Amino acid sequence: MKYFNHKITIGLLAAGSLFTSCDSYLEEENNSSISIETASSDPQTFTQLVATVYERSRETTTRYTPDMYYLLEDLGTDIITRGGAVQGTDDLNDYVNLNSFNWPISVYWSNQYSIISAANTAIDNADVILGVTDAEKVLGVGEAKFFRAWAYFKLVENYGGVPLVLNQVTTAETNYTRDTEEAVYQQIVSDLQDALTAVPQSPSKYGRVSKDAVRHLLSKVLLTRGYKSFGAQQDFTEAASLADAVISNHALVSSFSQLVSIDNQRNSEVIFSYLFGTNPVSRGWGNSRHMKYKFSFYDYPGMLKTVQQLGPMPTPFYYSLFAENDERAESTFTRVIYADEDYTATVNGSTVNVVAGDTAIYFPKVVWSQTEISSKPYKVINPGTYFQSDGVTAVHYPMFTKFDDTDAPYAQPDTPSQGVRDMVMMRSGEAYLIAAEAYLGSNDAITAAARLTTLRSRAGLLVPVLAADVNIDFILDERARELTGEVNRWMDLKRTGKLVERTLLHNPHAALNNALTTKHLLRPIPQGEIDVTGGSITQNPNYQ
Repeated sequence: MKYFNHKITIGLLAAGSLFTSCDSYLEEENNSSISIETASSDPQTFTQLVATVYERSRETTTRYTPDMYYLLEDLGTDIITRGGAVQGTDDLNDYVNLNSFNWPISVYWSNQYSIISAANTAIDNADVILGVTDAEKVLGVGEAKFFRAWAYFKLVENYGGVPLVLNQVTTAETNYTRDTEEAVYQQIVSDLQDALTAVPQSPSKYGRVSKDAVRHLLSKVLLTRGYKSFGAQQDFTEAASLADAVISNHALVSSFSQLVSIDNQRNSEVIFSYLFGTNPVSRGWGNSRHMKYKFSFYDYPGMLKTVQQLGPMPTPFYYSLFAENDERAESTFTRVIYADEDYTATVNGSTVNVVAGDTAIYFPKVVWSQTEISSKPYKVINPGTYFQSDGVTAVHYPMFTKFDDTDAPYAQPDTPSQGVRDMVMMRSGEAYLIAAEAYLGSNDAITAAARLTTLRSRAGLLVPVLAADVNIDFILDERARELTGEVNRWMDLKRTGKLVERTLLHNPHAALNNALTTKHLLRPIPQGEIDVTGGSITQNPNYQ
């Protein structure tokens, strides 16, 4: 298969793998040495080209590259910070010396263009490969355009205007220039409109793109565009209508605990998921979300290395967002960590036996006295001390359980995570929040409040939301409670104009360094892309 290299400015020809996704969508087949010209007589080649788009999008979501996960999603926001003492500096989280040589910035750019390259190859060769039925062709091209639009949405929000490359690159080329943000948005919307016509309402195989997946992404794109100088009031109106259409087809699961249960992954609320499964070949890297927002708990007595931690951690502000009766808290993170094996502890000078299954670490909601702490055979970590080393771990905090995967073995961050859970990328819980924000943008706070009331009632919060209560901060708080770890928080804060304000207010490391400014509403363009084009791709303002 021919495709252009992940650095779009090099434009080299290379051989790409034709791996599929997994589980119920397609059988794995490696045709890495087969070119389009050689395989054009086999209609399965088109199937494999489309499957490659799925695979690249899935694999670059569960990791950027070894030891780099989710760094441009939640990190450096109001709810997620770096997992270390509140001292020193960091480029991504603290925005200190963030520049065009930053490696994750470059890899993220490359990954999105890798998806775009695979999509372009499938689209451009739909008419070249023999034996592909019209129905298969329309569907495959529609799916490819969906993923191309999704990749461009990530690019334009992170970097601003980027080069629009809409065809397979077959010759070396370096003369790329940046299209405007408005032009990129026009292409995204056009691709999604085409995809909406092409894909079915109910795909024949679970894990493939449906009309509601397209509607969900398009609603988010239009919502985001509505805030832009080139946006229009109609963007909010259409975003609300699309989100409501998704909501009507995807009922909320009755409880949040059932929603996140590993035994109920494919439920009415799910709109689109990446599939991994138990086949070690088709699983690829594996779903790594079960490694999110955990500290080195296994260094404490009675604990085993069951899951590795990735580094970033929730901020104290995040935990403060949950009311006492908000059921999402208990289903998202745990304040009690139980022992995996027996151990002994000393309590007031006496030896106490702690057995597997007993409490090993506890995070009270309010500060305990030292006397109360000393009376317990387990480790007690008070609020306000999450960033203070206790001689065992440098940081410690109530750990996320939302994505737990007991079938995934312990894995180092630079080795396949082997998670088997479906990675839910779109669900109607977010559609309610998109609708609420879009209605607010349409000056209809009453309907916005109604959508929020319905969503919050699932979490046990039964007091209706009043129209007077609804503003962007209210919605962002609700998004944090409902969606942390699932969607891109950085893009949410940027979209709503709240990145600088809320991050400096609630992210302790970013606040310490106070380096975040409006220039950081765009990431720097990777320096390698600028250099290889001789400067035809230009840098964002105030970056070097």
